[in-house]
Amino acid sequence: MILVRQEIGEVLRDFRQQKGHTLRQVAGRASVALGYLSEVERGQKEASSEILASVADALDVPISTIMREVGDRISVLEGLPTFPDVVPDDLVAEVGTELSLR
Repeated sequence: MILVRQEIGEVLRDFRQQKGHTLRQVAGRASVALGYLSEVERGQKEASSEILASVADALDVPISTIMREVGDRISVLEGLPTFPDVVPDDLVAEVGTELSLR
C-alpha cells in the first residue's frame, strides 16, 4: 500500500539534504518541534497543510514543487507512465484573471 505521508516525508528529507540543512535547522526555521518533523520525514506522522507550508518556506522550496514531486513519486509507485509537466490552459487563464484583480 502506498502511503502519502511516507512519500511526503521522503520528499521533505530529500529537499532538506539537497540544501545541506540539518533537521534541527529546518525545524527551527519552520517553528516545528524537532521530534515532530523527524516523525514527518520518516512517514510516521501526517503533516497538516500549515506544517507543510512552514517547512516548505523554511526550505525555500515552493509547496507546489514539493507536492509535484510527491505526485510524481506516487505515479511511479503505481506504475503509471510519466506525464509532461503541463498546466491546463483554462487554469492558467483563471489564475491570470485572479492575479490581475489583486
